[in-house]
Amino acid sequence: MPQSLARNLIHLVTSTKNREPLLTPGFREAMFAYLAGILNALRCPAVEVGGVADHVHVLFLLAKTIPLCDAVEEVKKESSKWAKENGGPPHFYWQAGYGAFSVSPRNQARVVRYIARQEEHHAAATFQDEMRGMLEQAGIEYDERYVWD
Repeated sequence: MPQSLARNLIHLVTSTKNREPLLTPGFREAMFAYLAGILNALRCPAVEVGGVADHVHVLFLLAKTIPLCDAVEEVKKESSKWAKENGGPPHFYWQAGYGAFSVSPRNQARVVRYIARQEEHHAAATFQDEMRGMLEQAGIEYDERYVWD
């Protein structure tokens, strides 16, 4: 095939360091917009960004020219720097790791709704419970000792 074609829809989940509630309501919306902007600049169009005080969910299309780990590193590095320079907590950091899950095109609308309803979802579930469920549903083996930082 002379042309390279790809469509990798990624559901990224990452927490603030030690799950500190640093994403306050006013700051959160600005952070979500900034995260989308970073991804768009990387040619990884953001589809939906949402979350709560201690973590974010980002649904985006991974560009065929950039490895996932590089896109995530850039998003976390640039948004952390931006937070410190633009009214966020001076000690703002993301956790070292992240969860990234592939999403089927037929499930895109469901994941968008899930991300948009994070406040509602977390009225009944913790971040840890949510991540355990996502990891198990994706068939990812993990060791509890190394998942949380």
